Amino acid sequence: MSLIKLALLQMTACGTDQDANLAKGETFCRQANGMGADIALFPEMWNIGYTFCDSDQPGAHEEWEAQAVGQDENFVVHFRELAGELRMAIALTYLERWPGAPRNSVSLIDRHGEIVLTYAKVHTCDFDKEAALTPGDGFYVCTLDTDAGEMKIGAMICFDREFPESARILMLKGAEIILTPNACTLEQNRIGQFRARAYENMVGVAMANYAAPQANGHSVAFDAVAFDEKGDAPDTMIVEAGEGEGVYIAEFDMDRIRAYREREAWGNAFRKPRCYDQLISKEVNKPFIRASARR
Repeated sequence: MSLIKLALLQMTACGTDQDANLAKGETFCRQANGMGADIALFPEMWNIGYTFCDSDQPGAHEEWEAQAVGQDENFVVHFRELAGELRMAIALTYLERWPGAPRNSVSLIDRHGEIVLTYAKVHTCDFDKEAALTPGDGFYVCTLDTDAGEMKIGAMICFDREFPESARILMLKGAEIILTPNACTLEQNRIGQFRARAYENMVGVAMANYAAPQANGHSVAFDAVAFDEKGDAPDTMIVEAGEGEGVYIAEFDMDRIRAYREREAWGNAFRKPRCYDQLISKEVNKPFIRASARR
């Protein structure tokens, strides 16, 4: 295995027009395929352009929930067929129909058109409109078959990346690359935080964001390799987009990443889990108590 090309699909959505979002998403996937991509990654909750109910009118929330789709419905099925046609994996995001409230989900579809992983956002933004969602129940890693061979893929979504536990659990489960759909402003601190997730876990990370003016673009990817064989520290940034729409390719050298993970000290070898009990405590103390938080 050598180079894996991952396409960050940086777009603006067509509001809640799912047919238009489907057509635009297909166009960008085909462009990514023409650029040699092995995987195409959508920004967060693409089917409805990361929109929420803004009205208190009777029935408005129910109308918003009705926009959720299941994995057997046309929006998802269409991209499964497209992935098989293009022989390219697609990380598709959508408001997922779920018992009770819907979920903010990403499904990784392999090049054969099969869903190999579905992840729902665990760290929903409960201080805002995402309180209307059902949070996910865990972090998952799958094996993805590509033309270059098999690789281990994990996923987290937007606010998840601001908690080091998200990427850490994915690393512990074997992830080599972490896919991260996004839907918020990416400034230097969030981008630096994302760089740290790659560094501290020896994983490649890739994030696709909405283009301006919906967000501010800056879709970005970082390599896992923070030190070369001589001990020199290369810049781990692989690509950072501007604000406009486009398909941005991040190339990951999997042989190089695996050799690095075999020889270096981060990851799991020197951790001291016996001292980490407080990390799973449900207690929240001042000044961090928030009435809106769901544990």
